[in-house]
Amino acid sequence: MLLGALVDAGLPLQRLREELAQLPISGYSIQARTGQRGVVTGTHITVEMGVQDKVTHSIQEFLGMVDASPLSLPVKEKARRVLECLEAAEARVHGGGHRLHELGEMDTLIDVVGVVSGLELLGIERLYSSPLPCGWGVISSQHGSLPVPAPATLEIMLMAKAPVIPPHGPYLKAGELVTPTGAALITTLASFDAPTLAVERIGYGLGTRDMAELPNVLALWLGETQGSDALAQVSLLETNIDDMSAEILGHVQEELMRHGALDVWFTPIQMKKNRPAVTLSALCRPALESSLIKVILEESSTLGVRVHPLKRYEAEREVVVVDTSLGKARVKVKRVEGRTLGLSAEFEDCKEIAQREHLPLQEVYRRVERDARASLGMD
Repeated sequence: MLLGALVDAGLPLQRLREELAQLPISGYSIQARTGQRGVVTGTHITVEMGVQDKVTHSIQEFLGMVDASPLSLPVKEKARRVLECLEAAEARVHGGGHRLHELGEMDTLIDVVGVVSGLELLGIERLYSSPLPCGWGVISSQHGSLPVPAPATLEIMLMAKAPVIPPHGPYLKAGELVTPTGAALITTLASFDAPTLAVERIGYGLGTRDMAELPNVLALWLGETQGSDALAQVSLLETNIDDMSAEILGHVQEELMRHGALDVWFTPIQMKKNRPAVTLSALCRPALESSLIKVILEESSTLGVRVHPLKRYEAEREVVVVDTSLGKARVKVKRVEGRTLGLSAEFEDCKEIAQREHLPLQEVYRRVERDARASLGMD
């Protein structure tokens, strides 16, 4: 459906085929057909595999194919992040060493690389998504019957702390609406903000099922963001606390971060009767507002939470994996209007390297960031 929406929005099918031809695979075909789901007209993409290509592969084999190809570095990096997301979700569901079934078939690689390449070919710089629809019911798979959302899909939603639409009304009869591959693509490549957008084109990707309950389509809106494309809506949650220990406050902070808060901090204050206290402040996306308020009310002694809607200007940021002299490490890259202005190494990766190599953490930071700058052409 994502591929169909890209083609329907103007991506030439032949250009998509040329991009995918850079992968070291063959024996498949991609077809596009115009059709309808309900009253919506769009594009339905099918990927047909040859019999010899229906064997299953591991995510590491897919990653090797991507790395061995002449695809552009941004496409390789984004495809790698999506595939690693799928691998992590499968490992959490089935444990390490699990052999993939449906997700290990070659059309998974074609879907992932096709969507990432299509976004680049259309010049889409930022991707935003509405909350993910859960769907409802039971589906058949090579693992047997599975609940909807499928366990791997649910793990991806959990890892991304993605906002979801609970099943209701027609969604209770819709079955599976988000697959693991679709969830990995959206949670990896998109943010769940709602930008102010001057819409220029719309593409509709059609699902295979034609459901009576609701149109089985995915809409892709293309346009220019209005004003600053770095403006995001956020919510500030606050409450004053004067009767909790430092250990419990630290636990509340950890739980809020685990549930998707952007930042959490404490400010010393003075309350009635001159009692020393703290203000607990948590910053989050509006979609996570209610779930984080629930955490505060359940985990702290407070009786109420204040909510302030705010606007926040954000530099574009992207987490990339780079090869360094100490091994692979993630770095967060900061960009403004397409210009790369800085980077910072991820703490957890540097800590793991420092422990493994018996090096001071500061030395690991310095070497990882130096090698990352060289790898990304920032020297």
